[in-house]
Amino acid sequence: MIKIKLLFACSLLFFLSCNRATDTNTDTTTIVAGTSKITGRIITPDGQNKDNITVTITIQHPISGENVRHHILADQSGNFSLDFNMETETSLLGLYTNINSHKTLIIKSINNESTHIDVAYNANRDFKNVEVTPAMKKYDMKQSMEVLNEMIDYRPDEPDGVYPRVYDKSTDEFLDIAKRTVSERLAQFVDNDELFSEEFKGLIAKDYRLFLYTGHVFDYEAEMKRNYRNATQDRVGQPEIQKIDRSYFRFLKDFNLNDPQYLHTFTFPEFQHAILQNEVLGLPVIGESDIPSWLASVKAILADLVGFDDGPYYDILAANAYSRQLIEQVKPLSEKQKEHIAHYWKDGEIAKILFRKNEQVIELDKVKSPTVVNDISLVSEDKVIETIVSKYKDQVVFIDLWATWCAPCLEAMKQFRVTKGYFRDKDVVFVYLTNESSPRKLWEEKINGIGSEHYYLTNAQWEYMMDHFGFESIPSYLLYNTEGVLINKFTAFPGNDVVKEMIDVQLR
Repeated sequence: MIKIKLLFACSLLFFLSCNRATDTNTDTTTIVAGTSKITGRIITPDGQNKDNITVTITIQHPISGENVRHHILADQSGNFSLDFNMETETSLLGLYTNINSHKTLIIKSINNESTHIDVAYNANRDFKNVEVTPAMKKYDMKQSMEVLNEMIDYRPDEPDGVYPRVYDKSTDEFLDIAKRTVSERLAQFVDNDELFSEEFKGLIAKDYRLFLYTGHVFDYEAEMKRNYRNATQDRVGQPEIQKIDRSYFRFLKDFNLNDPQYLHTFTFPEFQHAILQNEVLGLPVIGESDIPSWLASVKAILADLVGFDDGPYYDILAANAYSRQLIEQVKPLSEKQKEHIAHYWKDGEIAKILFRKNEQVIELDKVKSPTVVNDISLVSEDKVIETIVSKYKDQVVFIDLWATWCAPCLEAMKQFRVTKGYFRDKDVVFVYLTNESSPRKLWEEKINGIGSEHYYLTNAQWEYMMDHFGFESIPSYLLYNTEGVLINKFTAFPGNDVVKEMIDVQLR
């Protein structure tokens, strides 16, 4: 059967390149539209090629609601440098290189200050030595990703090897299981590890809880269907799923979301988007509503569930509500929205952050192509690809198989935006395929920010496509030349330069 990697198993490799703590107090969570800089040197083992060392740095942007990734090419001496925006006085960065992308370091950055790091690898491509200024506790810095991966990958032995069933349990039982899982993982992997700082223990507890609930609890129906398929191996039938209402989300009270430490967790933006987009909660889109009125309607829904009706969390949620438009739709703020932001936050830091992000979106919007939705739901499975490719005669066709829940898919699209704009007036068409695993309403929202040609396949069409091309995970890609001949197929985004060269070759 098709093996499709779930969002959070994938996204941790990209976004939870994460949490750290130091002997210095890093509880400085003051919101600020700041900037910082990181410099460093990557030292490879003797005899290894030092060309084409890529450093990937992930930066937390909790106010504009995303984790921003930068890819920097080090010079032949292994030196690199990056100036970047910050949204809190102190921020955590995740850093890895293409020497070993599975080994991630967590680095502290402070507003208006510079951080320097030297990373030496041994012959096994493991860390030989890491030195960072300002100094940090190395265990926190080097082990955070290792522990997070262990917690996520851990599978307790089940009696007789039976896959655990939750689809036939009550919602109360399911929520108890989720809560117990968090406690058990923390007790097993973090709580008794005396080498971690107390600060890191707090961060990892928050990040793992956000991760588990965002990935497995928020979308109750999707989780029950997934559990049914895995537990029964029945790919056709559907379980009887209990209907939930807003009271289901009473677990939010356990999170204490006014705690500012959440701004230092990498899963917080995804968690916020899950709240804003959840159809059962039904929070209104902020649109051109004035912020006090929007907050009043939000608090009427959330206050009892989160356990408070005031505090910084609500302002952050309002800022994140604007980010749905800025990031998901790549749609600049309207004049009315800018008026509301300036009136509510005055010249405060949240307003500065949103306006700074808006300027970036204005530039991206200039190269975004219109969104076109195509319906081929009645086309037989074996004719899907033929139907799609034949529509774009005499054009190079680049096809992206993706899903709304697939973090690497979305990250690849984000990386490719500017490069994609380079082909705007050329004989190239970009086609995006997804299926019913992507909630239709969320899909309709996200494609507005992607642009180009979109198809929402039936599950049968999707499975045929995946099987036919031998794909086991997404994102996966197909490249056809102007004569409709398949030139290349591959899984995982190889980078802007590689894809650009692939397409350019077909245009020559």
